[in-house]
Amino acid sequence: MSGGVNSFHVSGYGPERAGWTRLFARDSPARRLDWPILLAATALSLLGSLLVFSATRNRTDINQGDPYYFLVRHWLNTGIGLALMIAVLWLGHRALRTAVPVLYGLSVLLILLVLTPLGSTINGAHSWIKLGGGFSIQPSEFVKLTIILGMAMLLAARVDAGDKPHPGHRTVLQALGLAAVPMLIVMLMPDLGSVMVMVVIVLGVLLASGASNRWIFGLIGTGAIGAITVWQLGVLDEYQINRFAAFANPELDPAGVGYNTNQARIAIGSGGLTGSGLFEGSQTTGQFVPEQQTDFVFTVAGEELGFVGGGLIIVLLGVILWRACRIARDTTDLYGTIVAAGVVAWFAFQSFENIGMTLGIMPVTGLPLPFVSYGGSSMFAVWLAVGLLQSIRLQRPLSAMNPPGRPPARPAGLLV
Repeated sequence: MSGGVNSFHVSGYGPERAGWTRLFARDSPARRLDWPILLAATALSLLGSLLVFSATRNRTDINQGDPYYFLVRHWLNTGIGLALMIAVLWLGHRALRTAVPVLYGLSVLLILLVLTPLGSTINGAHSWIKLGGGFSIQPSEFVKLTIILGMAMLLAARVDAGDKPHPGHRTVLQALGLAAVPMLIVMLMPDLGSVMVMVVIVLGVLLASGASNRWIFGLIGTGAIGAITVWQLGVLDEYQINRFAAFANPELDPAGVGYNTNQARIAIGSGGLTGSGLFEGSQTTGQFVPEQQTDFVFTVAGEELGFVGGGLIIVLLGVILWRACRIARDTTDLYGTIVAAGVVAWFAFQSFENIGMTLGIMPVTGLPLPFVSYGGSSMFAVWLAVGLLQSIRLQRPLSAMNPPGRPPARPAGLLV
């Protein structure tokens, strides 16, 4: 007995070192995580905290007299987001697949509650539920996730079972019906920006599923006709129509509806190559750009960190999208591919729309910049999505990752 123990220690693998060895072994979950995604998302969240702090430290009208009010809450939101990511990673995306009906029903219930007296209006959008204590929740952020998971569950069911090579027309119709219900409810709020993201998610999911191209072109045509119909029928609120009008004509009412975009361009343009310095931006300090901690947070980076800082944000977002595309490509089950592709479509379009509206190349829609903008609901949703991506990567086959003779790691989530 003692000889065995001694030989164990002499080999350099004591209990404590053996634990570290297992943790960082080639087939361990820690080694198999997609670290570029995790590091890029963390860097964006930390950089976002500095930008949020710069935009709000002098805003006594909203920070309740505490210059660190939004900074601390942004850190808290990021911490909760990381905890949610770990929870998804622990369960595994395949385990969540069985819970999709419950998650879908819960998300629809939450957005329906927004239309009741429990809902509240912020910045013209009646899309929030106030929880008290200064906290609120925007259910439409979580609907993006449940649409991805729900459509993936339907579209991949028979394909992953080997019954069909690709989703049939009936399955596609069911998936579109599943996505249409929450989208119509969100449209009634109205939250046009979130609906735009959901439309892109649906297209991305269908492309990844292998559905017939006729569905893709048909949806694009239907969407164009629907947009024209919505405009003609006056379904949109006046402030939304004004935003599109200002986008089409930047010189329209520069002191009114065009004020946000004009001030955003001035802030970004004044930054030059390296910016005026963190906390030194005149536009930011002078509070000329509205909603700078949320929708227009990119203007803080453009003014204070310049082209270099704005480019860094875009590069970090690009790393996340690149690695997510790799995850979608490498997984062998269609369900994982669809989920990863849906996240890619979501992050790519929302990032492009947010940055584009600050540059004047996209209409103002009130969408946050993933990982960077202040906001609990958005932060929780994007970190949940990162958890899904990591889970898909962990659960891919390990034959290519393990040399001959080495036992494969657990094929499911950390729980299995």
